[in-house]
Amino acid sequence: MTNHLAERMGRLHTESAFKIMARANALEAQGKSIIHMEIGQPDFKTPSHIIEAAYQAMKDGYTGYTPTPGYPQLRETIAAYAAAHKGIKTDKDEVVVVPGGKPVMFYTMLMLIDPGDEVVYPNPSFPIYESCIKFTGGVPVPYPLTAENDFRIDIEGFKKLITPKTKLVMLNNPSNPTGGVFEKEDILAIADILRDRPDIYILSDEIYDRLVFDGSVFSIAALPEFKDRTIILDGFSKTYAMTGWRLGYGIMNHGLAEQMELLMANSNSCAAAFTQMAAIAALTGPQDAVDEMRAAFKERRDYLIDALNAIPGVQCCLPKGAFYAFPNIASFGLSCDEFAARLMEEGGVAAAAGTGFGAYGEGYIRLSYATSLDNIKIAVDRIDKFTKTLK
Repeated sequence: MTNHLAERMGRLHTESAFKIMARANALEAQGKSIIHMEIGQPDFKTPSHIIEAAYQAMKDGYTGYTPTPGYPQLRETIAAYAAAHKGIKTDKDEVVVVPGGKPVMFYTMLMLIDPGDEVVYPNPSFPIYESCIKFTGGVPVPYPLTAENDFRIDIEGFKKLITPKTKLVMLNNPSNPTGGVFEKEDILAIADILRDRPDIYILSDEIYDRLVFDGSVFSIAALPEFKDRTIILDGFSKTYAMTGWRLGYGIMNHGLAEQMELLMANSNSCAAAFTQMAAIAALTGPQDAVDEMRAAFKERRDYLIDALNAIPGVQCCLPKGAFYAFPNIASFGLSCDEFAARLMEEGGVAAAAGTGFGAYGEGYIRLSYATSLDNIKIAVDRIDKFTKTLK
C-alpha cells in the first residue's frame, strides 16, 4: 500500500545517533565487540532518593492525570531553582512541564514560526533544531561553530545573519555536539545585537548547564530586558541521569506559557504524575550525585582529549561542558559518514558522524564520554589502530 503523506512529513528528520545505536546493537548480536560512544545518555543510575520518591508517589496514588502545565508544587520548585541556579526571577505561571526536552523546542516553533520566518541557530547542533524549523515552514539560518574559535560564537558573523525576517534565535549552552561553552561576554554581545529587535525571540537550550567543568554558564534570560523574550528549555535527563523518565520544562512569559499549555492539551495532555513528584525530590534533595557525575565526566574528558590528540591526524578541542568530544578527522581523507561507519564496522567503536549535526560538522565525529573510563581507554586504542589502517 502506498501511503499518501502530508508534504510536511518530508521536512522531518531524525537523530542519527539512534540509528547508529541500532546498528551497533545488531553487530553486538552477531558477536562483535562494540564500545558505545554514539549516544548522549549518562551511564549513571538515577539517584536513589529520586527513584524512592517516584515509588512513594505511585503508592500514594499519583498515577492519574495532572494539570496540563504540571503540578503547581513542581512548577513552584522549578521557579525557585531557576532563581537559585540561573539568576532568573520567575514564578509557577511561567513554567510548563512537558514529557522531555524536545517538546519545548517543537512547541516553540509551532507557537512562533510562520512559513518564511527565519530562525538563526547553531551549526553543528542538535539535529532536531533544524528538523523542527523546517517542519513549521521556517527558514533555517545556521551560524557556524568552528574549532578555530573553540566552538564559541563568531559575533560579527552572527550579526550579519540577523535580517528583518528573523523571528527566533536559538542558543545551546553548553553545546551538543561540540561541548563548547559560550562565555558571558558572548551572551552579552548577542544581547547587544538583539536589544533593538524586540520582535525577535530567543530559545535558550540549557539542558547541560549543570555539566560545566569550570565556572558556570550565563543565561540570556538573566538580563531583565530579555527575560520575557526568552524561552528556556531545561529538564532532568542529563543532570539527574533521568533520560528514560521523559521529563522537561520550559520557562517563558505568561502569555507564551498559556499557548504552550494549549499545545500540551492538544498533544500530550500532561506529563506523568509520579515523575513530577520525583522531579521535586531531584531539585530539592541532595545534589551529591550531580557533583560526582560531573567530576567523573571531567576525569574522562581529560583522559580522552589527551589520548585523541596523541593519535596522528586527529585534532580535538577541549570541551568545556556536556559530555561530548568533537574531534577533527578530516586528515584521513574520508567523509565523516564513511569514517564513522568504518570505525564501527572495522574498529569496534560506535561514533556519530559530524554531519548528523549539520553541514558544518563535516570532517568531525562526535564521541560521547558518558561511558566508563575503562571503555574509553579501549575505544581510544581501537581508534588509534583503525586510523593506522587508513595511512
